[in-house]
Amino acid sequence: MSISSPTIPPDVAAHVLAHYGRGGYPAGDWAESLISLISRADDINRDRFAAGFPEYVAAITAIKYDPQGIERLQDIAAGRCTRCKNDDGPNTADGRCEACARPMPLDGVA
Repeated sequence: MSISSPTIPPDVAAHVLAHYGRGGYPAGDWAESLISLISRADDINRDRFAAGFPEYVAAITAIKYDPQGIERLQDIAAGRCTRCKNDDGPNTADGRCEACARPMPLDGVA
């Protein structure tokens, strides 16, 4: 399995959540088939899928193997900050709000 961690877009998170019955909204036929194939693939073939569909592989890996994966995908799908859970946005590419992505130092000097 590769060690890179691609950014999971909100629509991909919602599609994967719906596939596993955890909220979100269903994908189209093609994307649903892709999710089904990735979720049934062994490690070697999952790595092959990751070359072309890294976001889907990351989301499926999170929901299957990460204890906080469902919660994280629900936050991403809802547009909430994955750190502070606020939904006032805008969020950065890694799913955190701007305040969490660039916290102010304790001495107040940025």
